[in-house]
Amino acid sequence: MDLNELFHLGNKTAIVTGGGRGLGEQMANALGEAGANVVICSRSIEACEHVRKGLEAKGIKSLAIECDITNEEDIQMVISKTLETFGSIDILINNSGTSWVAPFLELPADKWDKVMNVNLKGLFLFSQAAAKVMTKQGSGKIINISSVNGMRGTHSAFLDAIAYSTSKGAVIALTKDLAVKLAPAGIQVNAIAPGFFPTRITKVLEKSSPVILGKIPAGRFGNEHDLKGAAVFLSSNASDYVTGQVLVVDGGMTVSL
Repeated sequence: MDLNELFHLGNKTAIVTGGGRGLGEQMANALGEAGANVVICSRSIEACEHVRKGLEAKGIKSLAIECDITNEEDIQMVISKTLETFGSIDILINNSGTSWVAPFLELPADKWDKVMNVNLKGLFLFSQAAAKVMTKQGSGKIINISSVNGMRGTHSAFLDAIAYSTSKGAVIALTKDLAVKLAPAGIQVNAIAPGFFPTRITKVLEKSSPVILGKIPAGRFGNEHDLKGAAVFLSSNASDYVTGQVLVVDGGMTVSL
């Protein structure tokens, strides 16, 4: 298999949760441009349809489905429609996420539960449903979107969102355990931990942007292309011997003093 074949996703089908905007949209485009059929799902069908139309304008076969990832029936509907339309599920990117910004001493318990239900339970449920299909196929890729905020303590001046950071740390632990559990079935499970990208969730960081930029050796936030290569690598045959790993994409922030 030559290098182009290693990274090519032709005849593969990918599901991207939270694919209607932000990092999900970026990764959906990356997989489509690499040759995959792409299923975009989120609670906003309008956002998913917008991405689908953009993909199909590039000649990429795509499907948009409304889905609440905390609802098992919604997840199964996505699985069924994907199989009905494309015949396989080769790649799952668990990107859907939410946050709640509040000081630790003031965070309501119900908001903690909301973040955990979406960022952790939803990811578990979707991974379980997709892995059942992948196990029968004997192959598959699951990519979980974590965050650099889940890798260490986060100063309140950066992001005062302890439920978000905790959930993203748990995603890393879940990724490593799933990697061990699913390796015998030919399924690789890895995570991407993005740094600071301009997304809807990180809008709260605008006031502290100069402080944050001072901590990033690259001197900039992530852009609309910076996750594409990571997503394609972990989705392709090029990563067949890579599992249980966390690929950090943060401009050097987590390794700087």
